Amino acid sequence: MAIAAQSELSDALRAARTRTLALVAPLDRAELERVHDPLMSPLDWDLGHIAAYEDLWLVHRHGGGALLRPDLADLYDAFETPRAVRGEIAFLRGQDVLDYIAAVRESALEVLDELGPGDGTLFELVVRHEAQHNETMRQTLFLAGLPGGRPAGSPRPAALAPEGWIDVPAGPLEMGAGPDGFAFDNESPRHRVELRGFQIARRPVDNATWMHFCEGGGYERREWWSDEGWAWKEEYDITHPQRWDADGPIRADRPVMHVSWFEADAFARSQGARLPTEAEWEKASTWTQDPLAEVGEAWEWTSSCFGGYPGFAAHPYREYSEVFFGDRYRVLRGCSWATEQRVRSPTFRNWDLPQRRQIFAGVRLAKDVT
Repeated sequence: MAIAAQSELSDALRAARTRTLALVAPLDRAELERVHDPLMSPLDWDLGHIAAYEDLWLVHRHGGGALLRPDLADLYDAFETPRAVRGEIAFLRGQDVLDYIAAVRESALEVLDELGPGDGTLFELVVRHEAQHNETMRQTLFLAGLPGGRPAGSPRPAALAPEGWIDVPAGPLEMGAGPDGFAFDNESPRHRVELRGFQIARRPVDNATWMHFCEGGGYERREWWSDEGWAWKEEYDITHPQRWDADGPIRADRPVMHVSWFEADAFARSQGARLPTEAEWEKASTWTQDPLAEVGEAWEWTSSCFGGYPGFAAHPYREYSEVFFGDRYRVLRGCSWATEQRVRSPTFRNWDLPQRRQIFAGVRLAKDVT
């Protein structure tokens, strides 16, 4: 990528930290230390992980310095310390973790001042990593019913775009990120995909429409569900999107959120439609003749499994995405209300397991052209 201005990277690091600290400021110590849900980390662990990641990539790898706390490297490694055990270990808490992230940041800025940003890739990686963890932390706040876990205010104007379908003709798509600017490894290399014509909904499914699905037996009609989806729904007694019954009245005009891929797939079948492939989603989102309404309230499930593009090369470490490739994970596209602007891109690929609902995920429908 082109060398980013040193001052711009310094400002981006500071802005990311301001957002992180503002997110946890309203919470008491017990709320920061607690495991609010088995899927999620304690928020104090997230803070320590953000700092350890920055220490590794900016201070140690870029700057060549020693880790500030080498004894914490495994504790804050997401693969060495899975979520199931994070609440039981001696992670830094309270003022200790705040002191740690402040000390790491001071060292990182010193490295930036002394050595410059290089090609900017590692600094951009760290800024975006913190932004992504802010969204993950908001998922924890959502599950816990704490401040910061729900969007505030009115829906974005694009959410009120006209209903209906966009006709996207058959043709090629240059899919993935180009050579200029920052991109995560799974967004590259750019490659050509030939697509058949398809239709895609102008806007995502809203809560009012999903309520009709619920009232019309959407969670009871076996014919709309895959075998795996039905088994999951029955085992966990799923009858509506997550926390619909816990947070007061549902805003009918907002895009539905906190639905699993299984639910999204069943809903699409109930409408005589399907989920778009991620190639279709990307083509529609960049097609200028009849632009897709960019809502930005909820991620959108696609039918695609998560995998590498032809010629994929892991960078700067294979654990960012390659270890998740295969048919277990489904791709989400777009962004959510909790996604920082710096991370938003029509080529960005999010992914999760098909049963997961903590993510701010919704649905946009597609159809074949007959």
